[in-house]
Amino acid sequence: MNKIAQRVSELARPVAESLGLDIWDVEYGKEAGQWFLRVYIDRESGISLDDCEAFSRAFDPILDAEDPVPESYVFEVSSAGAERVLRRPSDFQRFLGSFVEVKLYKAADGAKVWTGTLKAYQEGTVTIETAGAARSFPPEAVAVVRLRIQ
Repeated sequence: MNKIAQRVSELARPVAESLGLDIWDVEYGKEAGQWFLRVYIDRESGISLDDCEAFSRAFDPILDAEDPVPESYVFEVSSAGAERVLRRPSDFQRFLGSFVEVKLYKAADGAKVWTGTLKAYQEGTVTIETAGAARSFPPEAVAVVRLRIQ
């Protein structure tokens, strides 16, 4: 996470907690010449459009006052989504037993994308069950792990 995203995450966390929400992720980057600041929110029971709006209205004045972003940008609030990226160890622990897609930097046994049931996450190593067998991927091989709907 870059410094701006980290700072925004720190500012956003108390606001989210006051609304009964969690901050899943914060992204700050340039797309097609425009800077975007995206805050992804989550809650066990799910996120509604009203939740996104409530968080946005509560957090926008804090962003204006703290001014952590030097450039002009577009601010977006969104649900983490059903097919969210897993990043933190707590994400992997929460979703053990879920169906995931593992994308690798380089092909392993002829494939760069593997899908299966998340069985373990130990010190960055991701283990899935696929085609009836366990398959582990070391952290240096894994580009991204995301939940998938079957």
